[in-house]
Amino acid sequence: MNETDGMAAPAGGELTPVLVTEKRIAANDVCVMRLALPNGPPMLPFTPGAHIPVRTPSGAMRTYSLANDPAERDHYEIGVKIEREGRGGSLSMAEKLDAGDMLEIGAPRNDFELVPAGRYLFIAGGIGITPIMSMCRSLRRRGDVEFRLIYCTRSPAETAFLDVVGENWLAERTLLHHDRGDPAAIYDFWPELETADDRHVYCCGPKPMLEDIRDMSGHWPVHQVHFEDFLPVVAVREGDREFTVELSRSGRVITIPADRSVLETLRDAGLDLRSSCESGTCGTCRTRVVSGEPEHRDLVLTDQERKNSMMICVSRARGGKLVLDL
Repeated sequence: MNETDGMAAPAGGELTPVLVTEKRIAANDVCVMRLALPNGPPMLPFTPGAHIPVRTPSGAMRTYSLANDPAERDHYEIGVKIEREGRGGSLSMAEKLDAGDMLEIGAPRNDFELVPAGRYLFIAGGIGITPIMSMCRSLRRRGDVEFRLIYCTRSPAETAFLDVVGENWLAERTLLHHDRGDPAAIYDFWPELETADDRHVYCCGPKPMLEDIRDMSGHWPVHQVHFEDFLPVVAVREGDREFTVELSRSGRVITIPADRSVLETLRDAGLDLRSSCESGTCGTCRTRVVSGEPEHRDLVLTDQERKNSMMICVSRARGGKLVLDL
């Protein structure tokens, strides 16, 4: 069987049904889920650092990093951080899914690729451990590469994958640091980064931590320091106002509330619209703007593309109305 046999690769925004085979609480407000195809065919291959789009039970699309070793083709493992003040996607994953339920996912993609190197330093904060865990597990299987992990959390109770970190093969390579929420107790990475060497550094975690690492590693070769910020674009922000969208093909006018995205509102109104990441990073929901001025919040469109297109998952209107080619 070759690498593409098994799970059919979704085309564009197409999603594939999978079974939740296991769900467990991994830390406070973190659950870990295993996903597999019904009847056991292999999943699509992926590489360490990859993520998948998931349609949550709330209907919203969210992106989750894969935590398992890519050699484990019978399942995917994801870590879900429950954002109780968020918009309901992760909360629906935690509260409405159990082992035996079905879920829809997209094909893996990787913007945080583990490049070949002789030595690695992994730095993870909170749920940012998820893609790092896949990297560590992959390197363990190889057995011939030196790596070290610095994993920072608030407390043991808030440490996802604490059981795996405690296993001998990883514990001996890991510095686990708990700051208890005290700013004065935040881990000092400078001794690790003061002298640039041949290691490749991979960092995933909260934005303040990544900014610290960027500041401290400015003298390192750019190609040796890799970042993934797991926080998506914020689609709804304080101060946002409602506006209207006119669908040019039907003339229908729909009001977009201040606390809802264009994509969510149009779906609620019965439109069948494609999307994938719903965080302004993939380009699937790109829509042509007939008139009006969008407030662009995406991370993918070029300046030229922004003249007549917008990403309706995150972007809004600068004025009171947009006319969209829908």
